[in-house]
Amino acid sequence: MSEKKKTQPLLDDDEKEHVRDLFYRDIVPKLVRHHARNGVVGCDFAGPRFSSWQIRFKSKGKDIEIVDFEYDETGGGIDLDL
Repeated sequence: MSEKKKTQPLLDDDEKEHVRDLFYRDIVPKLVRHHARNGVVGCDFAGPRFSSWQIRFKSKGKDIEIVDFEYDETGGGIDLDL
């Protein structure tokens, strides 16, 4: 009996660009306000279809850059408007 392997979905370039734009416009100011240096943020801010995706980020000088996109079926977001 063979098990079927689940394949991880991929984001295409347009989807990544959409999430990046929202991340830099809406999320980075909140991360800066909270003095975030590095971490992982759920992409649910970009809409329900991105809720299983996460962005790994790090600070670079005064800026924040995206290191990678990661898929996590069980991942979830947090409220940065604390």
